[in-house]
Amino acid sequence: MKEFDILLGIAKRKAKFDESNTWSNGSETYLSEIKNEVDEVIEEIPKSRKCYLEDELGDVLWDYLNILVALEKEANIDSEAVLKRACEKYEERMSGIENGQKWFDIKEKQKIALENEHKSNT
Repeated sequence: MKEFDILLGIAKRKAKFDESNTWSNGSETYLSEIKNEVDEVIEEIPKSRKCYLEDELGDVLWDYLNILVALEKEANIDSEAVLKRACEKYEERMSGIENGQKWFDIKEKQKIALENEHKSNT
């Protein structure tokens, strides 16, 4: 999706702008704000106003991308690695379900693999 890459680029530009603004508190700013935006999505769903719902969902995505960009700097997170990890994780879960595995069993297997990865990196 080229729009995702475009929006991520805008979030990166904003992160540079935020560096010189006193109101910004890095990822904490957006972690707090994403909670508010999710509440707005929940409020909007029963109203059946598609354009408003799409707008609120865009706000959630915007705040998530800003969290991701902030954590690139704060915690040395690689946004490409986050996306790759998410694709692998959910592809494994969906493929497993489609092949008759239980969601819980797949999650447990992934949890153990993540723990092993963490141990091997420390």
